[in-house]
Amino acid sequence: MLRPRSIFSKMKYFTLLLVSFSLIFGSETFAQKVSQEGGMVVSADSIATEVGISILRSGGNAIDAAVGVGFALAVTYPVAGNIGGGGFMVIRLEKGDEITLDYREKAPAMATRDMYLDSSGNFIESLAQDGILAGGVPGSVSGMLTALDKFGTMKREQVIGPALKLAKEGFYLSIPTANSFKKYNKSFNRYPSTAKIFTKNGEPLEENELFIQTDLARSLELIIKEGTKGFYSGETAEKIVSHMKKEHGLISLEDLAKYETVLRKPVTGSYRGYKIISMPPPSSGGVALIQLLNILENVDLKSLGHSSPEYLHYLVEAMRRVYADRSEYLGDPDFYKVPMKELISKEYAKKLFKTISNRATPSNEVKPGLEIHKESLETTHYSVIDRWGNAVSVTTTINSGYGSKLVIEGTGFFLNNEMDDFSAKPGVPNQFGLLGSEANSISAGKRMLSSMTPTIVLKDNSPFLILGSPGGSTIITSVLQVILNVIDFGYDVRTAVDAPRIHHQWFPDIVAMEDGVLDHHGKESFMNMGYETKDISHLGLIEAILIDQKSGKISGASDRRGVGLAKGEKQK
Repeated sequence: MLRPRSIFSKMKYFTLLLVSFSLIFGSETFAQKVSQEGGMVVSADSIATEVGISILRSGGNAIDAAVGVGFALAVTYPVAGNIGGGGFMVIRLEKGDEITLDYREKAPAMATRDMYLDSSGNFIESLAQDGILAGGVPGSVSGMLTALDKFGTMKREQVIGPALKLAKEGFYLSIPTANSFKKYNKSFNRYPSTAKIFTKNGEPLEENELFIQTDLARSLELIIKEGTKGFYSGETAEKIVSHMKKEHGLISLEDLAKYETVLRKPVTGSYRGYKIISMPPPSSGGVALIQLLNILENVDLKSLGHSSPEYLHYLVEAMRRVYADRSEYLGDPDFYKVPMKELISKEYAKKLFKTISNRATPSNEVKPGLEIHKESLETTHYSVIDRWGNAVSVTTTINSGYGSKLVIEGTGFFLNNEMDDFSAKPGVPNQFGLLGSEANSISAGKRMLSSMTPTIVLKDNSPFLILGSPGGSTIITSVLQVILNVIDFGYDVRTAVDAPRIHHQWFPDIVAMEDGVLDHHGKESFMNMGYETKDISHLGLIEAILIDQKSGKISGASDRRGVGLAKGEKQK
């Protein structure tokens, strides 16, 4: 049985979840819903959303817009937007083709299984989470350009040009971004290459200050001019490797040159007549989401009442069992045989459902359930649909806020700290409290497991719901609850996204609960069923689009927990 190490206390885990979003967004929130016919973009940053809308209005399709949004986020949303990280993209084309792009970061060739352990075999958190050794080989540029080349209609300069202009001419810092810079100022000052750009002589940049990123502009110029070669070879690649050699990092020119985006078959399932299209491994999100839906399909959730103790009981028990399976069976399918067919089968879900009683099952009594042989919080998501019905769901990340906190000298972008998403030591949780096994151990060239869950839901074989979220281990459960809100309870997109959420992940055996889920009496009843709870301010940050096939109306909502923007193509 895998258990959390003693130093990773319950309080540490939930404190991390509690502060993560406040570090980014400060005390401001912004929420809105738009409804119209035509295309729509929903992202965590208003400037990036506007870039996507401008591309749609110029005749670009959803893939063009998604790529434009991705590069814009690298400029205007540096806490999570990136060209130094990776991500996953789920596409459903107008003609019915379903595609996923895996551009997850990879372990460098010099990475070793025990690289984050000391001589006594103890995990050294700082090595995996901060600085030069924390980064995997970035995949974002490859992934976005692959999507553009294969499924887009526009040229690189048309979709990346807006991001280049924002980097070169600057944009005025919003209050949330300025607050985030202040919170991370100490971390920025640990690295001269970071402090040079993200501080002003060591002091935090202020709100409404014009923020110009000259080095990042040069990196974007090279990508526009040379495509993937403008990042994975030549000037930018040499800057990356030069910094690696200077700080004794691992990424080599060969690592960069060999990086390729992988087109994978989506993981698909069904829930109450709706088709679920999501990301397969090395994302755990799609498999876990379908598992959860399969289990919950065995109970009439609507009759229990939304957020009733009984409803929450079934959610937690399903979460507990699915996260146990995640820890044991999921990893990079190119390195480990993932029993995906078994995990997402309805029969297996019924078996798990039968183990749920009318009380909480202690997590130490729940084991991975298959009888076979033998993943930031600072992630971001955006959803796009165009006037023709092409739909794109993208989740991208550098893992923690600002990744490794290290800007690669001369490039303007943060190096990710995705190596922490590997299981550095079986039974030892990562910064999100997630446990792992041999399936997700470190190996050269391997892609680390992720919780990212970009998802498209179909109704009557047409796009119905496009969504995803940041939130580390809470991504899967956030996406789950929004889907349930829409399908089981008939909520509109604004209500579905904003409704308070819960989270459980097997270990630690605590139910994280946003304010408003239960009143005093409801919480007392829930705890009497055997649950320990912890109040938390934010769980997930959903960016969603809902399509009404009868009326043709498209509704979008950017989560009230953030400061993003949903905007339609026809909106002024």
